[in-house]
Parts: sequence; structure tokens; C-alpha cells
Amino acid sequence: MSSSMNGKVCVVTGAAQGIGRGCAIELAKAGGRIVVSDRNPDGGQKTVSEIRDLGGDATFIACDVRNKAEIAALMQGAADHFGGIDVLHNNAGTHETDLAQKTAVHEMDDDIWDIVYEVNLRSIWYAVRAALPWLRDSKGASIINTASMASFTAMPVSPAYCATKGGVLMLTKAMAVDLAQFGIRVNCINPGTIKTPLLDKYFDIIEDPQVRAAALKGFTGGNLIPRMGTPEEIGKLVCYLASDDSSFTTGASHMIDGGVTIWRGSVD
Repeated sequence: MSSSMNGKVCVVTGAAQGIGRGCAIELAKAGGRIVVSDRNPDGGQKTVSEIRDLGGDATFIACDVRNKAEIAALMQGAADHFGGIDVLHNNAGTHETDLAQKTAVHEMDDDIWDIVYEVNLRSIWYAVRAALPWLRDSKGASIINTASMASFTAMPVSPAYCATKGGVLMLTKAMAVDLAQFGIRVNCINPGTIKTPLLDKYFDIIEDPQVRAAALKGFTGGNLIPRMGTPEEIGKLVCYLASDDSSFTTGASHMIDGGVTIWRGSVD
């Protein structure tokens, strides 16, 4: 275990699998005390067990980030368990292809749009407001929001995802301005193609094998680093932004996409 986090209390939403799980584990390895949160208790408890097996300190609190009362209970529970909150990693997210078969802008149902908005964007606002009393009392508080390469580059059958991730980018900047007076830093990360269950679902919904192969090539073939990233690699960036090593960084948008967004438009 590293000590770069110095025992900071870190709340990570959407931590039962994928990027959230990887970030929670890396924060624990760096010496953070982790509140693992997700609406999936089994997956969340598994993440807690993995952290404890590594010698880390973690607890699980169930939370559906679409529910404002559950978010408030999450922050209160985190503070009650560990004595405060130093780091809030707003990672919970969803994609329309995780919810429905038809997700193109002209086909998607209203309720799918609403769910993606509520999970990906509104929940960040709710979570920051709920955690603010404890973040204000922390020395070196940090908020890290998970945006996406889709904050910059459009993706097929993903209108709600692209719109909300673009919103995360600007909400991060607005929060950085408003919360600077309290000494709270706010940054966002922009993952590219990361090997996660959510990405697997995106490819699984494409029935035509040739189209699926083309989509996979499109997601990785344009990377300057020619492979998918891993949740653990995302977690290492989150650790930097959560720690005092990034004490002069706020309102920033950090790409971690294998280089795809800087030249994707010029790649066949």
C-alpha cells in the first residue's frame, strides 16, 4: 500500500464493476479509505472484499444515484463511518444501449433519455451538494467526475450519452469556479475505450458480426496506443487528482483515451 492518499476518505459511486471498481481499488492501494457505492450490493461487496484482501479499509453503502434521498444517505453514512469526506469520485454512469435496443436519436424512447440524464449528469449535482458540508471541512478536498471521450467526439446510437457527458465536462468547470472559495478542487477525466462490462454490452447489442467487428476496429483502430485501456489505468489518474500531488489543478479535463480524440477524424 502506498501512502500518497494519507488516509483520505474517498466516496466512489458506481464502484461495483468496471471503471468504478478499478478506481476504488487503486485509491485503496494509494492509502485511501474507501466508501464503495453502487445499486448492486453483490458487486459492491465484492469490491470491498478485494480491497480488504489487499490490506485496505473499505465499506459498502448501497445507493441508486437517481434518488436524491439515497445520495444524501450515502454521504451521511460515509461521514458517520469514517468521520468525514475528503474525495468524491462521481463515477456512476450508464449508456442507452445498456437500457434499450433502439437508441438512435430518432428511435429512442423518452424514458431512456431521462434515465441516462439522471444517472450521468444530474446525480453529480445531487452528490456534490450532499457531500459539500464534509468536503468544506476537509483539508485538500477533491471532486473527480467521470466524463468521456464522448464529451468531445460523437458516437453512433449514443445521443443521450454524448449529451450528458458533454454536460459533465461543463458542470465540472462551473463547479470548480463556485467551489474554489471553499478550497475544493474539481476536475474530470475523459476515458476512451476501456475494457468494462458496459462496453461489452455495447458490442453485444450489435447483432451483425461484420458490423460488430467494424465497431470494435473503430473503437481501438484509431488509438495511438493500439489497444483498449483498463479500469486500473483510469484509477491511477484518479489517484493523482484525488491526492495533494495535484494541489494546483482544478477545472481541468484530463484525456485518458489512448490518443484517439486528437486524430480520430483522420483515421480510416
